Amino acid sequence: MTTPLTAPNRGPWPPIVYLSAIAVSIVLFIVYPLPWIEGPLNDILFAAGWLLAAAGAFIGISAVRVMHKAKTTIMPNRVSEHLVTSGPFSFTRNPIYLGNTMITLGVGLIVGSVWFLLAGLIAAFMVQKITIQPEEKHLEARFGKKYRDYATRVRRWL
Repeated sequence: MTTPLTAPNRGPWPPIVYLSAIAVSIVLFIVYPLPWIEGPLNDILFAAGWLLAAAGAFIGISAVRVMHKAKTTIMPNRVSEHLVTSGPFSFTRNPIYLGNTMITLGVGLIVGSVWFLLAGLIAAFMVQKITIQPEEKHLEARFGKKYRDYATRVRRWL
C-alpha cells in the first residue's frame, strides 16, 4: 500500500540501470559488433548523436537544478517534499530519465552501435517499470488531485 510518507521505490537506482546498459553495450559491441550504416548517413547520425546526447544532458541537468531549487529530493527512494511542474517538468514528467535515455541513444549514434540503441530502449522500459510507476503511485498518494491534474497535462516521457 502506498501512503503519502511511503518511500516510492526500493529498486535499483536508475543511473545504475543506464550505466549497466552502457557497460553491456560496450561488451557486446566488442564481442559481437553488428553492422552499421555507412556513407554520408553515418556522418549525419554521428552529428545527431552528439545533439541527442547534449540535449539529454541539458534536460537532465536542468531537471536536477529545478528540483534542487524547489528543495525536493532527486533520489527515487525518498519521499518527495514538493511537486515540481516547471522547467523541463513542464513537457515531461520524467526529464532525468528521459535525459539518461537520450544520452544512451546518442552514444549509440556516435559510436555507431545498434547495441546502445537496443540497451537504451530496454533501460528506459526497465526504469519505467521499476522506478517510474512506483514514483507515480507515490506522487498521487502524496499530492492527490494536484498530481493527477499534472499527469493529465504532461506526458510521462514526451
